[in-house]
Amino acid sequence: MAESQKSLLEQTQERIKKNAFMIYNHIALESVEKDRAVFRLDIRPESRNPYGLVHGGAIYTMADNATGTAAHTDGRSYVTQTSSLHFLRNQARGTVRATAWVRHRGRSTVLTAVDITGEDGKLLATGEFTFFCVDKTLMDQKAAEK
Repeated sequence: MAESQKSLLEQTQERIKKNAFMIYNHIALESVEKDRAVFRLDIRPESRNPYGLVHGGAIYTMADNATGTAAHTDGRSYVTQTSSLHFLRNQARGTVRATAWVRHRGRSTVLTAVDITGEDGKLLATGEFTFFCVDKTLMDQKAAEK
């Protein structure tokens, strides 16, 4: 693994260790590289909705984290500004993946895209997220005030 890639992976792992909601929902980083990230959810009983299918909130959370991680690969800090996720199909068991990539980087915003696929490779959901660049020091201070 190249040193710059290792550094990006380590930085990403440090950042997502603080993401209690993602961890609580058993969503895991699978890979990260410049402008791209892949997350995985192995469907568990608590991942399912009342119909026995993976919950839309779990899919959305995975999409938000994958796109946010792709945005963060430039070393800056971001928060979700807007999003649009289209649910196309669902599954009850197995693994789902969110593959995210940066479409456009501006000075203060980043447009990302995401595809959520099932075990068979079929598209379960697709969408776009826009992230707003924030001052990391200020955000860290707000987090410390809790």
